[in-house]
Order: sequence, then C-alpha cells, then structure tokens
Amino acid sequence: MRGPVGGRWELFGGLVRAAGRGDAVSRHELLSVRGRNVAWLVPLLMLTCIAVADVATDVFQIIAWTVLVPGVAAAICSVWSTAVFAMLSVVVYLLADMVWKHREETGLAGLMLVVLGGAIAVVAAGFRVGGERRMLHMRDIADTTRRTVLRPLPVGFGGMDHAAVYLAADSEARVGGDFYDIQPGPHGTRVLVGDVQGKGLGAVETAAALLGTFREAGYHEPDLATVAERLEIRMVRHRAHTAALGRSDGDRFATAVLIGFSPGLPDVVEAVVFGHEPPLAVGPRGVRVLPVVGGLPLGMAELAPTGRSGTPPVHRLRLAEDETLLLVTDGVTEARDPVGVFYRPADDIAPAVAADARSAAPTRLVSLVRDGTLRHCRGRVADDTTVFAVRRTSGGREPGADG
Repeated sequence: MRGPVGGRWELFGGLVRAAGRGDAVSRHELLSVRGRNVAWLVPLLMLTCIAVADVATDVFQIIAWTVLVPGVAAAICSVWSTAVFAMLSVVVYLLADMVWKHREETGLAGLMLVVLGGAIAVVAAGFRVGGERRMLHMRDIADTTRRTVLRPLPVGFGGMDHAAVYLAADSEARVGGDFYDIQPGPHGTRVLVGDVQGKGLGAVETAAALLGTFREAGYHEPDLATVAERLEIRMVRHRAHTAALGRSDGDRFATAVLIGFSPGLPDVVEAVVFGHEPPLAVGPRGVRVLPVVGGLPLGMAELAPTGRSGTPPVHRLRLAEDETLLLVTDGVTEARDPVGVFYRPADDIAPAVAADARSAAPTRLVSLVRDGTLRHCRGRVADDTTVFAVRRTSGGREPGADG
C-alpha cells in the first residue's frame, strides 16, 4: 500500500536514516542494484580517480589521498572488503613511489600514514559491522513483538474486507501504544481500534493486555456491552498491577472504539466509543461522522458521575452495505502542518470518493489517509499513527468460530 506520496516520504526517510543513523537496511537498499550489493564500487572508483589524477597532474601530490579510501570502505563495506581496499591503497601508493616516479619520491612517512589509516579503517569496520548485527537483531525482536501485539489479519477475516496502516512515531521502536484487531466469533465479528496514553514499553504492555482481553471476550460474550465492561476491568487491573510494581506509569488510560457486526443485520453496526474520535462512514454517497456519544477512556470509569455507569453506552447505527468504517488514532487527527493547522481526513476523502467511488474500498482508503497525513505534516509524524478501515465483504459471511 505504497502510494506516490508515501513512497517519496519513505525514500526520504531511508536516506536520512542511512546517512544519519547508520541504518544497515536502508544503506543496503540504497547501495544495491537488482539485489546485488555494489557498495565496493564507491571506494574502487575513488581509488581509481586518485591514481589517475596523481599521474595526470604535477601540481599536487594527490596520491597521499589514498589514505581516505579505506575510511570510505569502512563506512559502507564489509570488514573483508575494507581490508582489501586497505591493501590496494598501499599497493597504489607504492606504485606511485617506485614505478611512476614522475615527481620526487613520496617518502616513508606517507607510506606509514596509508598503512596506519588502513589498519584503523579495518578495526572501525569491525566495530560498525558488529553494531549493525546487534541492531538488526534488536529489530527482529521488535518486529516479533509487533506481530505478537498487532497480529497479522488474514484476507476476509471474520467476513470483513479490511486494511490498516501503522506508523510508529519512533521508527527504531517499530511498535507503540496504538492497537487494532478483528475478532470473529459465534455472536458476530468485533473490531477494536485504540490508543494507549503515553509511549514506550509500558504503552506496548497495556495495548497487549487490552488486545488479549478483547480476543477472548469478543469471541465468547454475546453482548457488546459486556465486552466493553471486560475491557474496562482489564484496564483497571493492569493499572493496579503496574502501580504495585512501583512503576511511575501506573496511571495510564486508553481511548478506543469497539465495533460489533451482528449476523443477519447487514445494514446495522453497534459501536462503543471510549473517549476516542468517532468512526467515519465512507461510501459512494460521501463521508459522514457516525452519531456516537463518546464516554470516558478505558481506565477512567471511576470518574463517572454518581449514579451513572462508567462504561459508555452501546449505540446501534445504520451502515449501508457499500459503506466503509474508517477509524484513526490521534496521530492522524492531531497531525499539523508547519503553521499549526490540524489535518482533516474528510477534506481529502470526500473529493476522492466523489471522483471515484472505489476510493471507499479499505485498501485505497487507508492509503489515501496515510498519504494525506504525511503530506500535511511534511513526513514528521509526532505520534503513533493508525489508519484502519473495515467493511463487510460483498456477499461474505461472518464466521462464527474462526480466530
């Protein structure tokens, strides 16, 4: 789901990461041609140019610049390639000193500088490669964590056509406090999208706890209100456990939207909003905000007025079969342009759907909102960002025992 705008921002981000942080994956992509690493061409071209320039001019003793070649190789090549270029630099230097002899001899001091520079470059390459291996290992761990928290959703899961885009504010962490899932069951298919307050591993733990409860309650409980109550209880229990450990992040809360697609009701959905942005219904007839009265975020039910339930009410809403539900987190709604104006997804969605009704399909819709968000904030995502779209499949069913 890489649109033209998103692709440009991702390429720009890859260039920045490769140059600024030493991102091994980005650098490998930038220095590859048809899957083959050609990083060695850079120091080879540099060494060739130095040798040719030294032979062609008598103004400067350019051959001394060969000391730079192993350093360049150390930044982008393997340890063995760096060692090869360190030796080639010495060989080229000796050729200039003993074979070409078109000026005064370069001297032992210059030779020792090239030898020492090559040795230092090989050691530096060893440290760099070791660090990259550790970084890639940590990235694998982060990806595994992400797949555990945000599990992959099969195509047509629960009788739903769905698509999602997740952008972590911390590109190195790759997972944050946003969460989403679909859970089919004997009482219909349930959808949950939410955002845990704060960042870091504490937010990831909280998201994992809520998703675990949703997957069980969403499957077993016949009443969506009971699923909502179970989520609130789980949030309170998780906060109590965190506080008992003496951690300073024991007061977290989460905003969320809980949706229920009931079997046999193709034009109705149930919705519970926990202090979150209400869903948008997107279809051939335009974009509309579902009329849902939101309640308190998860974990804050105790703040409800006396005599009122802290769990938000369940709303039964009309949703046409050709309409898609769009749910986003505050990474979208709070994205700002350079002058501080907030992004309004409907401003991009409405004209796109008017021009082509197929833009309401989940895959196209999330790409449209993602690209619009990145364009609006110039690629600088300040918070974890989730764009999730779901609608019933055409003529599909809602499995009762899958997942």
